[in-house]
Amino acid sequence: MTGKIQMKTPLVEMDGDEMTRVIWKMIKDKLIIPFIDLKTEYYDLGLEKRDETDDSITREAAFAIKKYGVGVKCATITPNSQRVSEYNLKQMWKSPNGTIRSILDGTVFREPILVKNIKPYVRTWEEPIIIARHAYGDVYSAVEIQADEPGTAVMTFTGASGRKIEKKIIDFDGGGVLQAMHNTDSSIESFAHSCFRYALEKKKDLWFATKDTISKTYDHRFKDIFMEIWEKEYMIPFKEAKIEFFYTLIDDVVARVISGRGGMIWACKNYDGDVMSDLVARAFGSLAMMTSVLVSPDGHYEYEAAHGTVTRHYYKHLKGEKTSTNAMATIFAWTGALKKRGEIDGIHELVDFAETLEKCSIGTIEDGIMTGDLASLCEEEGTRTVFAEEFLDEISIRVKNQLKGL
Repeated sequence: MTGKIQMKTPLVEMDGDEMTRVIWKMIKDKLIIPFIDLKTEYYDLGLEKRDETDDSITREAAFAIKKYGVGVKCATITPNSQRVSEYNLKQMWKSPNGTIRSILDGTVFREPILVKNIKPYVRTWEEPIIIARHAYGDVYSAVEIQADEPGTAVMTFTGASGRKIEKKIIDFDGGGVLQAMHNTDSSIESFAHSCFRYALEKKKDLWFATKDTISKTYDHRFKDIFMEIWEKEYMIPFKEAKIEFFYTLIDDVVARVISGRGGMIWACKNYDGDVMSDLVARAFGSLAMMTSVLVSPDGHYEYEAAHGTVTRHYYKHLKGEKTSTNAMATIFAWTGALKKRGEIDGIHELVDFAETLEKCSIGTIEDGIMTGDLASLCEEEGTRTVFAEEFLDEISIRVKNQLKGL
């Protein structure tokens, strides 16, 4: 390959926090900018900048993805009370991911990155389990109240027609807390279509679960919409593709997944998907070995690292210590975004480069060179544990060697 690969349309680049922010820059400097004339529209979603802009920058980034079609995001802090104090924040800002997902809607698909020399904790698992996470509403858009005295809590809906529905929630004898969640039929429909289409694209069985026996209105609405869409539009295509759609309760799915061989797409409501994607990632090896892409109904894509900001390593970094931080999920966020940008813009060289970078990243681990989290899981002898920067350097060497012949 001679010269850098040219881009037509920028990616929406969303920087993040703590150690992942440090790794983000390393990846760009070592694995992307040397090979690509990188074009991005940059948004700093670090916690300080979000606080400075009253979180408007997060909303601006989401609308930029709507404009350009593809975004790539670093891991960010969702502040709790301790973070409010640590960063002297104006308020406890909401999850940036939740804000972006509410604006874009759609579904998050998370799939583990598999390498030959690290076996899953669940020994029956032979194929990846893909988590399809609904990316709108539920607890991430909840409205909350802390009651500090006795009183009555009532939920009220006033229709456009003037019709009113009221239900008493509870009579408080003293203090307590309240949380109201919502979802919309249109978002659930988009979720269902995304899951069915992705299953057909991947030619994998689709499992979906809620707790409709307990949540007889909220969760049951999810079930009803999925079943209606399945019967009208996807039953015959699934049969022709020789794949299945399976619905049951979420506790039943958990039991089935643990004793199964993997290989399915597991569709989850928003919070369920948040929890279960971390479980699946850890069971396959590491939270830093999980790809994640948000696909919106109107064809917009946001790629991100599915893990947190690696705070413990960041504090070591601030002391001048090197860290063995796993960069794989962040690398794959970049490669996913670059591939999609290349596909949309018809730049085959960009797609090929992203695929080469993925193969070289996996190949580095399979050659026995890996960060500490993976080295502790590897059963083969002769592994070499390296710091994050060394790991990226090893990948860079392999990429350059691969591209020499192109």
